[in-house]
Amino acid sequence: MSGAGELTAVGRLIEAAVVSGGVPGAVAAVGCHSDTLAMYVAGLADTTPGAERAMTEGTVFDVASLTKAVATATVTLALAGDRRLELDAAVTGYLPPARWPSSVTIRHLLAHTSGLPASVKFYQRCDTRDQVLRELYRTPLDAPPGTEVVYSDLGFMVLGEIVAAVAGERLDVAVRHLVTAPLRMNSTGFNPSGPRQRFAATEPSEDGVPRTGVVHDENASAMGGVAGQAGLFSTVADLARFAQWWVGPEDGPVPVWLRQAATACQTPGLAGCRGLGWVRQGDRYDILGGTWPPASVSHTGFTGTSIALDSASGLWVVLLTNAVRLGRDATAIKSLRRAVHAAAAPLASPGSIVG
Repeated sequence: MSGAGELTAVGRLIEAAVVSGGVPGAVAAVGCHSDTLAMYVAGLADTTPGAERAMTEGTVFDVASLTKAVATATVTLALAGDRRLELDAAVTGYLPPARWPSSVTIRHLLAHTSGLPASVKFYQRCDTRDQVLRELYRTPLDAPPGTEVVYSDLGFMVLGEIVAAVAGERLDVAVRHLVTAPLRMNSTGFNPSGPRQRFAATEPSEDGVPRTGVVHDENASAMGGVAGQAGLFSTVADLARFAQWWVGPEDGPVPVWLRQAATACQTPGLAGCRGLGWVRQGDRYDILGGTWPPASVSHTGFTGTSIALDSASGLWVVLLTNAVRLGRDATAIKSLRRAVHAAAAPLASPGSIVG
């Protein structure tokens, strides 16, 4: 198979990151269109002394902000594709309690141009989901909508509530009905159940015990584990299935034309390059570094996760780690992401993959 060298290089990079102690463990997949070309498993799902566990292909990860792209943005686009909401409609038309001007639209939220701040530590002063939402809806804008790109957890928290209002069911239920069930992503969802052995452990909580099978994001935790910015759990196989659908020719949960719009630049003239829920190349959070085709998109998660895809070539990469198990210094995982995607980039070239 042409491309075998690139696939081998990706595996070596992942193994080296684990051996060096940069990440405890990783599960990854590289594919093109509907084919998974290689799967990688390395290291430990939990490094707790006396309770060490090896990673497996079936390990379930808290994917953190991949929730934004895979769940919240996708289910919002699914509702738009069904004409149940309008991307350029005012947020306040769907959420009357919100205190923002009518010029803030759903498209602004998806493109991180709403003017809402990046983050607010609601969990420090809110004990319930309702308290978080009351505080959220009263949060003032930092900038006029459409004038700045600011990666905003708050914007996606709002999107999660819009989805619930439009769908008539909680965000997690809407995501299951409209996205994960149709795509047969059977191990993906919020507030997962099952033994600890299913999950990759993340950062220890205040009692020193690693979070395992419970959401890491503090605001999502304060909202009961169901939030638009974080809280989704998934496996490499499910996220590979998602990527295969996204770059494929079938409409599925979101029609092809709307998926193409979602990966197109929504922020021309601004200091930041965003699609609808996706990071485009040239954005400050871009992990592809200009090595992939120009229309490629990606997203990362704080726990050490990422997904990247290019609809034109069909190339996609899913990289799941529990890097935050070692703390919040992201140096190692940032380096690994850049290296892995650079190594995989030649697979996007015409004729690079021949069975």
